[in-house]
Amino acid sequence: MPLPVALQVYSVRDDFHKDYEGTLKKIKEMGYDGVELAGLGSHDASEIRKVLDCIGLSCISSHVPFDAIAANPENTFAEYKILGCKYIAIPWLDTDMAPGGKDFDKVIPDILNIGKTAKENGVTLLYHNHDFEFRKIDDKYALDVLYDSIPAEYLQTQIDVCWVKVAGLCPAQYLRKYKGRAPLVHLKDFVMGDKATGALYDLIGADTAKDAKADKSEFSFKPLGRGIVDIPAVLDASEYVGANWVVVEQDASTEYPPLEAVKISREYLRSLGW
Repeated sequence: MPLPVALQVYSVRDDFHKDYEGTLKKIKEMGYDGVELAGLGSHDASEIRKVLDCIGLSCISSHVPFDAIAANPENTFAEYKILGCKYIAIPWLDTDMAPGGKDFDKVIPDILNIGKTAKENGVTLLYHNHDFEFRKIDDKYALDVLYDSIPAEYLQTQIDVCWVKVAGLCPAQYLRKYKGRAPLVHLKDFVMGDKATGALYDLIGADTAKDAKADKSEFSFKPLGRGIVDIPAVLDASEYVGANWVVVEQDASTEYPPLEAVKISREYLRSLGW
């Protein structure tokens, strides 16, 4: 049976900041069942919760920067529980903390402690990957090192299939290895040429490599079904691993206005029976 579909609001961030209530209504009208936030901006959690309840959207999770969670995990989890969030995801690790960085070994016990606090507060901590977690550490992918180092009860996966594909792996196959540990799956599509070997994150305003620039003509995020990710295979894998939700995310949209892009993605999923 198809899983419920949420939208990562980062996909329409400018619209959300200008008119969050109107944007949430449009998301609901497109057929999304829930949203995943990327922070609250200047809005109050209780205020957003009232709007979501009125519209009929669930807030399933939020991306919260690692430093913000680490600074006061109890307050962070309490705030997002007001919204009904069952999950909080670490969306990114800065250069020093990322695999290969000087502090990667230190960040693992920090994430473990945050995960324990999350569980105590009735929230599940997730980690959202990019492609840099697929660097090898003693012949193992760094992302696997992270999950092998922290028990599943304290850290679950949020596999982003776009970045798994960018790293050169099969997204559906990689996702399947985390059966029972993948409650939310990020659906994201893209196209990439042979020259797109530079720092891709500058395309979304965040980069870990200061000496490289990606060729924008060689890499582009796309609505689902318009790129090279085998979305039907990923959906099958999402059901196999026991996911609770799939989450649509498009980091940047150049071909269509963001709201139109995420509408195309929802229509594509509906064409597949989702």
